[in-house]
Amino acid sequence: MTAMAEALKPDVAVDAQALDLDVDAIRRDFPILGRAVRNKALVYLDNAATTQKPRSVIDAVSRYNEEDNANIHRGVHFLSQQATYVYERARGRVAHFLSAKESCEIVFLRGTTEAINLVAHSFGRPRIGAGDEIILTEMEHHSNIVPWQMLRDETSARLRIVPVDDDGVLILEEYERLLGDRTRLVAVTHASNALGTINDVKEIVRLAHDKGVPVLVDGAQGAPHLPVDVVDLDCDFYAFSGHKIFGPTGIGVLYGKRTMLESMAPYQAGGSMIQSVTFEKTTFAELPNKYEAGTPNISGAIGLEAAIDYATALGLDRIAAHETRLLDYATQQLGAIDGLRIIGNAKDKVGVLSFVMDQAHPHDIGTILDTEGVAIRTGHHCAQPLMKRLGVPATARASFAFYNSMSEIDVLVAALRKVQEVFG
Repeated sequence: MTAMAEALKPDVAVDAQALDLDVDAIRRDFPILGRAVRNKALVYLDNAATTQKPRSVIDAVSRYNEEDNANIHRGVHFLSQQATYVYERARGRVAHFLSAKESCEIVFLRGTTEAINLVAHSFGRPRIGAGDEIILTEMEHHSNIVPWQMLRDETSARLRIVPVDDDGVLILEEYERLLGDRTRLVAVTHASNALGTINDVKEIVRLAHDKGVPVLVDGAQGAPHLPVDVVDLDCDFYAFSGHKIFGPTGIGVLYGKRTMLESMAPYQAGGSMIQSVTFEKTTFAELPNKYEAGTPNISGAIGLEAAIDYATALGLDRIAAHETRLLDYATQQLGAIDGLRIIGNAKDKVGVLSFVMDQAHPHDIGTILDTEGVAIRTGHHCAQPLMKRLGVPATARASFAFYNSMSEIDVLVAALRKVQEVFG
């Protein structure tokens, strides 16, 4: 930590014992958290957009590039074999993290967005036609809306939308009503990136499967905060992004049941995803290679493995408990600020707190907080239909991770009171 950042640390001590995590020790594992911003100690509360990386992830990526860099598969030389080993080891680690039955059910991609697009093209295009229906919800991220709109426009299918109530909770009775004979797929977020609402994915899957309908779960905000057992959830697809879970950008995961992945054609074509090629015919590779065209993000997969190792070593239950305490404390403290209204009041939430303030536009809130070293996200959070439903054009959003502390929430509150002073 720089001398300036050390001097600018918040004065309130972290109650690590009560939270069952040594937050001070954890923070020392994240180099960026020791820097200053605007001559203030950085208070990073934009974790729903992207998380910071621990030293172990940074070192794992550097070590690969320094010691093992080579292209994977097919190579007979040492470096290629070593790179293949660490890449496939990462795949196995992700499979274990999700409690998947087999590592071949894990496809490495650029992120959740590409994973959803793969399902839309490889599963959706051959199976969804005119008059067929795809069920989404009002709280979906644009990445789980636009691919299905494109498919709808190509096929004359219909999108059916599950509404949310005023607290930002799915109305499951409406979901059950929408499930019908023409439903071909349900695509639902595990947790809302804009509100933090945790959906009862297991029940959503059960109801869909009772009708013979497969389910894709957008786990971009689920996997970083909630234990995920894809076998227990029984979902057909589950997608998440490495950078949301303390790993690198440009790496993500699509889990698919083996039977589903085997029944689908590849989304992209090129090297690595073929078994044999002639000018007359191509035979595709076995799972999961047939979905990984071209040279993959090898170092990204290795970084993702290191991130998962870091989080699981801390204990997913302990992380969840810590983040819940942060959310509860922040909800209480922000709720005491005159003129501030929290948007999204579901009983079960991940560490996301969206809010608006009288007179102050969310972008103005974010700008003033930035002068205090506090990083939050402002805008529609790629959830414009949800913003429209809740009657707000945008919100300010603070989102928490296990390296955040109660004292940082106090800094956030103090900065919001400065917003109050500016806008009266």
